[in-house]
Amino acid sequence: MTMRDWRAGELTMLVIALVLAVAALASVGFLADRLQQGLERDARRMIAADFVVRSDHPVDAAFFDEARALGLHTATTAIFPSMVARMSTSTGSGSGSDEGDQALASARLAAVKAVSAAYPLRGALRIAPAPDAPDRPAQGIPAKGTVWVDRQLLETLHANVGDAVQLGERRFTIGAVITRELDRGFAFVNFSPRVMVRADELPSTGLIGYGSRVTYRLLVAGDDAAVARFAGFAHARVDGGKLRGVALESLQDGQPQVRETLDRAGHFLRLVALLTALLAAVAIAMAAHRYMRRHLDGCAVMRCLGLGERELRALVALEFGFVGLTGGVFGAALGYLGHFALLAWLGGLIGVALPQPGALPALEGIGAGLVLLFGFALPPLLPLTRVPPLRVLRREWNGQANAAWWAYAVGIALFGGLLVLAAGELKLGGIVAGGFALGLVTFAVLARSALWLCARVARSESGQRLATAVGWRYALASLERRGWASALQITALAIGLMCLLLIAMTRNDLVQGWRNSTPPDAPNEFLIDIQQDERQAVIDYLNAHGVANVALEPMVRGRLVAIDGKRVVPEAFKNDDARRLVDREFNLSYRSTLPDDNRVSAGAWYGNSTRPEISIEAGLAKLIGVKVGDTLRFDVTGIPIEAPITSVRKLDWGTFKVNFFVLMPPAVLDKLPAMFITSFYLPATRRPVLDGLIAAHPNVTAIDMAPILAQVQRVLDQVIGAVQFLFAFTLAAGLLVLYSALAGTRDERVRESALLRALGASHGQVRSVHAAEFAVVGALAGVMGAVGAQALGIVLATRVFDFHLDIDPWLVPAGMAAGIACAGVGGWFSLRRVLRRPAAQSLRDA
Repeated sequence: MTMRDWRAGELTMLVIALVLAVAALASVGFLADRLQQGLERDARRMIAADFVVRSDHPVDAAFFDEARALGLHTATTAIFPSMVARMSTSTGSGSGSDEGDQALASARLAAVKAVSAAYPLRGALRIAPAPDAPDRPAQGIPAKGTVWVDRQLLETLHANVGDAVQLGERRFTIGAVITRELDRGFAFVNFSPRVMVRADELPSTGLIGYGSRVTYRLLVAGDDAAVARFAGFAHARVDGGKLRGVALESLQDGQPQVRETLDRAGHFLRLVALLTALLAAVAIAMAAHRYMRRHLDGCAVMRCLGLGERELRALVALEFGFVGLTGGVFGAALGYLGHFALLAWLGGLIGVALPQPGALPALEGIGAGLVLLFGFALPPLLPLTRVPPLRVLRREWNGQANAAWWAYAVGIALFGGLLVLAAGELKLGGIVAGGFALGLVTFAVLARSALWLCARVARSESGQRLATAVGWRYALASLERRGWASALQITALAIGLMCLLLIAMTRNDLVQGWRNSTPPDAPNEFLIDIQQDERQAVIDYLNAHGVANVALEPMVRGRLVAIDGKRVVPEAFKNDDARRLVDREFNLSYRSTLPDDNRVSAGAWYGNSTRPEISIEAGLAKLIGVKVGDTLRFDVTGIPIEAPITSVRKLDWGTFKVNFFVLMPPAVLDKLPAMFITSFYLPATRRPVLDGLIAAHPNVTAIDMAPILAQVQRVLDQVIGAVQFLFAFTLAAGLLVLYSALAGTRDERVRESALLRALGASHGQVRSVHAAEFAVVGALAGVMGAVGAQALGIVLATRVFDFHLDIDPWLVPAGMAAGIACAGVGGWFSLRRVLRRPAAQSLRDA
């Protein structure tokens, strides 16, 4: 029976839908498996050790003593920002001031990394003798008197390997170009150009002094058991001893920023895969429904020949089980091939060679296919097992109309669990599954109600006069007569269009929303450490050089000392980030107007208030556990500032504009010592403009944000490319749904067309009836699909992807037009041969 059904094309749509769903889910699963394995395998390389003690002051000697006692290898690093200048190579009689001027003209902010002799303990640096030369693993660390730099610093300083650079009070020679540094991390300072220097030469630079912001790391590596004992000692000392400013990193924590980046990329990919599976579920249900209607007579004959319900049920289950396993295997194979395309875009994010995936994603994909098949194919097939033998003689049996709703409920529940499991998190899976279930029920009820209303209008006197001219009365009567079958067709079309429109929004509006959060003209330069008496001079200089509308924002340093009168101690917070945050000074600011890229999510903006009030960023408020109405006390240069929280703000950090966690009215802070900060966009060709500013104001520090923006753009391009590739699966599944939904009632339309022609209707009249029917079906499905896609897109944008998405007024008319076009084209393809055949032949075939 399986072979006969396959040759007759009865299983084609069902198998294609199954293969597409499994391929989409398996391709994302294979990719996630390889990335996860790569991260776990190379976590040691990503932190350059087995365990790391990180501190904002020199690491306690007790950690070194314990590591030596356990026989572990150790190394140290110290990372901090500093200005680096290219020195003149002239040996003429030029004055020292000229050489100093030349060095200052080529100065850039860099991330200095001082490393000890054993660095790195795991993995290897790669260096090259020139930017375009082949690289090799580094043997040791820079030689005395030399530094290693990355290509970015060479370009910004217009320097070459062998040139001299000034670092603090010392002059060094550039010895090599760093091509790979796996433990560099994604911290703010590490986006600056890198300079690597020997740790034993760092004191001679004079760069480290009281108040310097340096991140110190003790790297530990060795036997796993010894490392585990050291980790226990470190946790006991840090957690139990309550050491301030100290954090611990293990190989499970390797590059958490990379994991976060990949997680967000994974959200996009999983969304596309989930929508593909959702569409496949609808296509499978429609294909199975058509299969059931076309096999009623055959099953009735088998019942006449003595086959019982149990045997017939087993026969159908075996056939579809075989189809499910076969389709699952083909889908998993296609997913394995497809994941290479995803890997081409996203694999480079972690910078390591990835191992081959395991078999689990394939098994999960095949299992998902079976859940889809039995959850959405078996409910329509249940009437086949109960068809009475009298069906052979009495063709009017309507048992198939009594759908096994309980079976559909079980199938939908299983599918919802599958969506949550495939999403990898409850929020994304729950939103998609909930949107699917809500859309399914809402669309079915609305479709049935709309058909009833349309038929009622068509029966009225005014409706009959209009319908007689265009043949709509017959179309509406036909749709209303089929009742729930027509509603199911409209619902399937609406779900399909909703998914297609939603995934189009993912590619366009959602992706554009993410792009807009970091626009092309986002500020790429920050100026900090501007003193009060330099404000106007800095603004005048920038205006004179074409950088207009620069706003200097005040920044006041203050330490949080109390919340609601209770003294703040880092040990009271469970979260490591919260402990580190309250253990250092906050950057406070003051202004009376709400920043353009801020919006108040709770409370009310204080405006021109002169009373002490606080507006706090939402993420910080959640991190330290405060809300509107709580009172915070800050210590600013020994002066206590206490104020209630009157508003909570959500910030768009992706704009790269100057923003602050805590804002207060000007009257509260403007008399306190402050420095000023600003950000602006400066084309790369005009970067030398800042050299003159730094020469005139040496205390001002310029931070080039171009590397961060470039990194964000690279991630965006990689994610978008992967989503676009996976969209091909979704598009194919969507087209399959549209075809299946229209083919589901093809047999009824063939019979009705033949009857109309036998009763004397012309080709034009029959064609107008079908055109009106497809227009009604397409319009209803398009409107519902567009509204559903808009609602689900807004929920996903705000709850999962964390950016604002505006309502698109053109989506509903676009959805209606797409629905009418799809229904019209699909209907024409499915019925174009009917009108060419004699009515008698059509009736005999029907």
